[in-house]
Amino acid sequence: MKVMTALFGPTDAIERATALREAGASGVFTFEGPHDVFAPLTLASTVPGLDLMTNVAIAFPRNPIQLAHQANDMQLLAQGRFILGLGTQVRAQVEKRYGTAFDRPVARMKEMVGALRAVFAAWSTGGRLDFRGEFYRHTLMTPTFDPGPNPYGPPPIYLGALGPRLTRATAEVADGLLVMPFGSKRFLHEVTMPAVRDGLAAAGRRAEDFAVVPEIIVSVGDDHAAARRLLAFYGSTPAYRPVLETHGWGELQPELNALSKQGRWQEMGALIDDEMLHTIVACGSPAQIAAHIRDRVDGVSDRVCLYQPGPIATSALAEIVDALGR
Repeated sequence: MKVMTALFGPTDAIERATALREAGASGVFTFEGPHDVFAPLTLASTVPGLDLMTNVAIAFPRNPIQLAHQANDMQLLAQGRFILGLGTQVRAQVEKRYGTAFDRPVARMKEMVGALRAVFAAWSTGGRLDFRGEFYRHTLMTPTFDPGPNPYGPPPIYLGALGPRLTRATAEVADGLLVMPFGSKRFLHEVTMPAVRDGLAAAGRRAEDFAVVPEIIVSVGDDHAAARRLLAFYGSTPAYRPVLETHGWGELQPELNALSKQGRWQEMGALIDDEMLHTIVACGSPAQIAAHIRDRVDGVSDRVCLYQPGPIATSALAEIVDALGR
């Protein structure tokens, strides 16, 4: 099983990427947090033998041309080892933090993928750029701004999704699905994968041509306070209530949401009991974590992304990778 894990910022990206590769990781990814999502990967591209992925870059504050140039350059730097992972985020973050539109996110995301493919095709073939959609319109590409064909081909496009509508749409138009880390084995197999199969069938696509990459929260050792706080943060968001409802925990979401609005973050973590923790998070020793991951993704994927509430020791990561390999 291939294992990817996170880079947390640009200042130590090369050193951390090197250490993760030596620990057995097959690749590294970045997320849209306190640092730019592309800068650490630009630096990590100097480390041979690692796949690179944005997991995820928030799509709607960017436009397709901007994203296409960034992704095309990353594919060049990584020599064909880059995956453009895009996500919608949630309405409050997009509208209030980024100050941009969030209306009809599923339709907007599908069109974003179509626009990106049109730009990549124009660069690859030298043909005319003529994309006219509801949300995006790109009809000019003069030679000055055309990078030409990428020798490694255009980068694949993966989308992060949780709800069934966006999951189905992802299977219709993207190259892969990035399964959100706030999830469980039951949600993956009973909610996510049926939506994937519906989307593939609607588009006439084969399962073997579509990647499903689960991201799993990992907490090594006995102290899981950081993981509980992370689950409380995710659980406070209405968009993630379906995961809780799958296990009969739906009423916890508005309680967490109310506490978050009061800034009572420490109290929120205390509401995450052991059952919920061990259902959503791979906890304990490296062997226990590997067993949880194998059980959760069996029959779904041969690649996983490890989400770390805080950086884990590279020695522990090496043990996890080794156990998964066995």
